Amino acid sequence: MKALIGTANPGKIQGAKEALEVYYKDVEIDGYKASSDVPDQPVNEETLEGARNRVNNTIKYAKENNIDADLYLGIESGIMELYGEWFITNFAVVKDRDGYESFSIGPVIPVPQKYVQEIIDTDFGTVMTKIFNEKDLGKGVGGVNSLTNDSISRIQITKEAFITALITHANKYWSNK
Repeated sequence: MKALIGTANPGKIQGAKEALEVYYKDVEIDGYKASSDVPDQPVNEETLEGARNRVNNTIKYAKENNIDADLYLGIESGIMELYGEWFITNFAVVKDRDGYESFSIGPVIPVPQKYVQEIIDTDFGTVMTKIFNEKDLGKGVGGVNSLTNDSISRIQITKEAFITALITHANKYWSNK
């Protein structure tokens, strides 16, 4: 199974690899820094749009560079309002070589109202760095790791989002194909 993911973030690549290994053997995944074409801190629908754009930009990159893959993946973290509350979440998008696409949403992290505007104006990672006084949270285990006392990492959140996004690709009886 060959996959190409539209990110260079090691935590996101590892999470995607672990998700693929739930369904497939001999997984090979390469990361490419694909543009999301949305703001650095996506809000609401921009999050899914960003993940889709990462997949489509990854497919474009693969075609331009003669890279063949079975699956193309994209993930975008954003802040979204749901039921009057704010959350940080990830949308994972998977597209196969035939163009069939599926997506899912990862676990949601509640955001206190006092941080919502600051996150929208900067980004989640900047606010986490300020609160926890730790550098480069976004490149490793992520801010969620600090918020959960080291019990949930970016890798796990990414893995869960992709496991559910892959359901219709890996289970022909539960597919829209």
